[in-house]
Amino acid sequence: MAAEFLRIDKLVKAFGTNQVVKGVDVSFNQGEFVTLLGPSGCGKTTILRMIAGFEKPTSGSITVDGHDITTLAPNKRQIGMVFQAYALFPNMNVADNVGFGLKIANVPRAQREARVEEMLKLIGLTGYGKRFPFELSGGQQQRVALARALAPSPRMLLLDEPLSALDAKIRVSLREQIREIQRELGITTVFVTHDQEEALSISDRIVVMNAGNVEQFGAPFEIYNRPQTRFVATFVGQLNTLNATVADAGRKSVQIGASTVTIPALPATARTGEAIALTMRPEAVSLSDVTGRDIQLEGRVAEVHFLGSVIRLKVDLGGNTISLDTFNDQRTPPPTHGTPVRLGIASSDVLVLGS
Repeated sequence: MAAEFLRIDKLVKAFGTNQVVKGVDVSFNQGEFVTLLGPSGCGKTTILRMIAGFEKPTSGSITVDGHDITTLAPNKRQIGMVFQAYALFPNMNVADNVGFGLKIANVPRAQREARVEEMLKLIGLTGYGKRFPFELSGGQQQRVALARALAPSPRMLLLDEPLSALDAKIRVSLREQIREIQRELGITTVFVTHDQEEALSISDRIVVMNAGNVEQFGAPFEIYNRPQTRFVATFVGQLNTLNATVADAGRKSVQIGASTVTIPALPATARTGEAIALTMRPEAVSLSDVTGRDIQLEGRVAEVHFLGSVIRLKVDLGGNTISLDTFNDQRTPPPTHGTPVRLGIASSDVLVLGS
């Protein structure tokens, strides 16, 4: 099991009377890629800036490799940071930008030049050393910013929404490259984003934040499939909600329209006759093929969204609307608006979430 490397203990940050980080407790392992995920204003970037030393915590502590760095100056922390804005020096060429931190640290010129070449090779920009930032694309500029952060061999890497200014295809390509470089170097990395797909695709673990608090901390599989709060379930991915009534709390049975089914996830606190909300992901809903699915519902297609390899349907159940995903089969067109359909759901895929 990997050793603990970064610990954030009871971390609080307030700006005047506005508390933006509210007693956060998390710890990350050596070599782990952890993402802070949440909507704008949830406190994720503030936490990153406190780790880097650009913001001073109101209370709490930050420990790296067993050493308390809470009050340590940023230049003493051995941490590399990549910002949302590339922050490259426009009057310096690529090589000078990458080698800037090494020059400040008085690394000998020959050693510095060798390290710059090594970094340019690592990010796939060999031969670009003499170019200036304005001669590069956005993705290339961000790779240079990454190389600059890595050149001094930091013990930890922080990335603050580094891909948000790039178009979709470049984002996917660059995030994969960042992950490959992180694995190759084995460097502990904290990545900030509000993009759920981005977080799910590249993280070892994810910290889901909301209004300054940690809602859930776990592996992408757990975050998506076993959300612990309604916020996590609705923020990370799509979620369907069905209104139901508890038919028999002791037997965990509920009434959905005319059907009575057993819901294994029904909490022990549920009471007979209570109105509840059942939730499930779109991929848990089957169209037509209802074999082995104990919840079966009938409705009509309300919307059809063609998303390429996936087609997302919205079905009106008469009081409930449910979304489901089906693969695009070029030999079989999707059902059209108003088409009657039957849906199947396995009760084991259903969650009952609180607030």
